Amino acid sequence: MDPLIDPLKLKQILEAALFASDEPLGIDQLTRLFAHGELDSEEGRAQIRATLDELTADAEGRGYELQRVASGYRYQVRQEFAEWVSRLWEEKPPRYSRALLETLALIAYKQPVTRGDIEDIRGVAVSQNIMRTLVERSWIRVVGQREVPGRPSLYGTTKAFLDYFNLKSLDQLPPLPEIRALIETMVLEEAVPEAGAGAGTGAEGAADPDDAADTDDVVTGEMIPEDFMDLEEAAPETGEDALETDEPAPHLADVVILPNVSRE
Repeated sequence: MDPLIDPLKLKQILEAALFASDEPLGIDQLTRLFAHGELDSEEGRAQIRATLDELTADAEGRGYELQRVASGYRYQVRQEFAEWVSRLWEEKPPRYSRALLETLALIAYKQPVTRGDIEDIRGVAVSQNIMRTLVERSWIRVVGQREVPGRPSLYGTTKAFLDYFNLKSLDQLPPLPEIRALIETMVLEEAVPEAGAGAGTGAEGAADPDDAADTDDVVTGEMIPEDFMDLEEAAPETGEDALETDEPAPHLADVVILPNVSRE
């Protein structure tokens, strides 16, 4: 049997693993780093949690932090320094259409919902391209079918959605007025192209016929439909993708991950 790892070495191993990983690491993943006998058989997981608390405290006052999100723990640059650190890369931060952001917000607050539910609230057809984009980014997934004629798909958010927006659970979703302000700052600032302009396929930013119903939502200055603010103020019930937490909801902001900075 291997000897138990001393606390200092355990701390160093966890720190190294968290820096090396491209994704957040949960307690189960961190536990699997150790061979049988290297951790106490009964207190090993508790020891890992306590060590993570120490690493969190060690990062106080530094430019980075150990953050717990839905999928586990990760090192990331503190949000107040992301503006400067992001200048290391030429890529611009992603900008999304108001239609996409409203659709994502509706799914997050009202899940599980169908595409028809979203259209009823927004008062405009939701393009298949928007739903496909959200699914491909792993921000939403099909969680079932509604038992009505046609059995439309029900959509809900994922752990990847929570991780991207620096949340541990759906309970941390901010109040709706904050979501509305976020959408106003993240909307894609571009004019609607003239008829025939920018047509084509395959090129980035090319027009997609599926987006025709949401074209007006891309123009900066369009008002969010009033029905969008009729959502219930309470956050949705937490499901299998959520973790329990009593901490206040953080602001949704760009997150720079260490050591491999997110470029999405």
